[in-house]
Amino acid sequence: MNATSPIADMTKTTAAFAVQAAISFGVSFIGALAGIVYLPLDPWQRLFLGMTVLFLVASTFTLAKVVRDQQEAATVRVRIDEARLEKLIAEHNPFTTG
Repeated sequence: MNATSPIADMTKTTAAFAVQAAISFGVSFIGALAGIVYLPLDPWQRLFLGMTVLFLVASTFTLAKVVRDQQEAATVRVRIDEARLEKLIAEHNPFTTG
């Protein structure tokens, strides 16, 4: 019984998508830094905006890691549950009296 599971339907990200995501991140980060540098602001305001961008980037990476870890944990749980169910079905013989 080889049914298609949701795990098998998930595909890996392509190299083009990874490159596009990296370029998008770089352009947005450089744009934010350029805006901070070229805006007519006092030094303390520039530092405040710089720290804000730094914390935003760090928290974004942390959030992405948490989401990835939750998805991986769910995937492992689903695989374990499917393996247990398949084992029970394989061991079950409806013609024996138990």
